[in-house]
Amino acid sequence: MFKDTPAFSGFSVDDIAAAKTFYAETLGVNVSDDNAMGMLNLHLKGGGEVMIYPKNNHVPAEYTVLNFAVENIDEAVDGLSAKGVKFEHYDGQMKTDAKGVARGKTTGMGPDIAWFKDPAGNILAVLEGDK
Repeated sequence: MFKDTPAFSGFSVDDIAAAKTFYAETLGVNVSDDNAMGMLNLHLKGGGEVMIYPKNNHVPAEYTVLNFAVENIDEAVDGLSAKGVKFEHYDGQMKTDAKGVARGKTTGMGPDIAWFKDPAGNILAVLEGDK
């Protein structure tokens, strides 16, 4: 039914201006305003789009809402850290190292991945590989 239907994802934030600054300036994503609706649109490589909408009673997602596939996770983490991004640290099965990277390749647990939050507290990730 929806095989040929365009689709997009979306999530909420509590401050559109802070989100625009973070996604456009800190992450370097192409961002456009939807002034009529007070929303933002992220334009991702490959044609994907994500709608970010304001929500007064926003509650941050407890899961990863957006993943960025990078060629070199250490360079990505170092670059984001230099811009003030703080990485999450986890114990357990997906234990992260001092940088905040879960080294999945060396443990056979998937890609190397690091999680961080946007200004609204939504969880994002960079991971090494295609997806």
